[in-house]
Amino acid sequence: MAMIEVEDLRRTFVVRTKSGTLRRGRQEILAVAGLSFAIEPGEMVGYIGPNGAGKSTSIKMLTGILVPTSGSVQVAGMDPSRRRTDLARRIGVVFGQRSGLWWDLPLRDSFDLLARIYDVPRPRYTTNLAAYVDLLDLGPLLDQPVRQLSLGQRMRGDLAATLLHDPQILFLDEPTIGLDVVSKTRLREFLRDLNAERGTTVLLTTHDLGDIEQLCRRVMVIDAGRMVFDDTIAALQRVGGATRTVVVDLERPGEPVVVPGAVVTRVEGARQWLTFPADASAAPIVSALASGYDLVDLSIQEPAIEDVIRLLYARGGAHKAD
Repeated sequence: MAMIEVEDLRRTFVVRTKSGTLRRGRQEILAVAGLSFAIEPGEMVGYIGPNGAGKSTSIKMLTGILVPTSGSVQVAGMDPSRRRTDLARRIGVVFGQRSGLWWDLPLRDSFDLLARIYDVPRPRYTTNLAAYVDLLDLGPLLDQPVRQLSLGQRMRGDLAATLLHDPQILFLDEPTIGLDVVSKTRLREFLRDLNAERGTTVLLTTHDLGDIEQLCRRVMVIDAGRMVFDDTIAALQRVGGATRTVVVDLERPGEPVVVPGAVVTRVEGARQWLTFPADASAAPIVSALASGYDLVDLSIQEPAIEDVIRLLYARGGAHKAD
């Protein structure tokens, strides 16, 4: 059974507008417009789109905060809006700009309080706390008030807090926002290990597309409340005419190289840039370069996902996995 199953999910909001001095109008805004998808146990899925696309609204329906206007949603076999309390024991939610920790309490006390709220058995709580303190390097921070922690430290604390009750599903909203490179790398490694070792299902919403590239095999792109793409990262890179680039350093400057299947787009001294379709193999191009030219170095640049998504929006078509 799918861990998350959504069928024709819709949500409208009523907005009151001024119509003259005393009169008010009524306008319906369609925030989510017929979403359908399924996420299997153990999947780690990226969920991305521009601001106002409907990501937050749909996440709130998946976690039971909002009731759908129409359609159906099942999370861990439950209707989120009808069984919100039961569902809370099966899911974990981390919002990058909000904290579930108590600001003035030491980190350890926040963990103890959450264990009581979720009614986590003491032996299980002790085992989980020890594991996450070790994995997230929280030992030196346990007796510090949350307000004294840096953003990266607090984020690690929030992650540990939301995992103490062993949730089957983890909803992450901008988990790496504002983090430095070291903290971001550590957090990504932790999430990758969590998914691999515990089989936790993860739905990741982020504007940092590096998170998606590093963590997710599947990505869903939403725009204007509708799904416009649902497939693998590789398929996203191929869509809309995206290209890959071979950067080659020759022994000496010369005329643009000529190899079948690639086009030289830039030359700077002995360095040349060749582009080719993202869905084509690089092997024949690399082989032709190696056999026909004296090379010092060669590298392949994958297309930036930001550019691919821009192409996807420009193309205006939806793409879903078969």
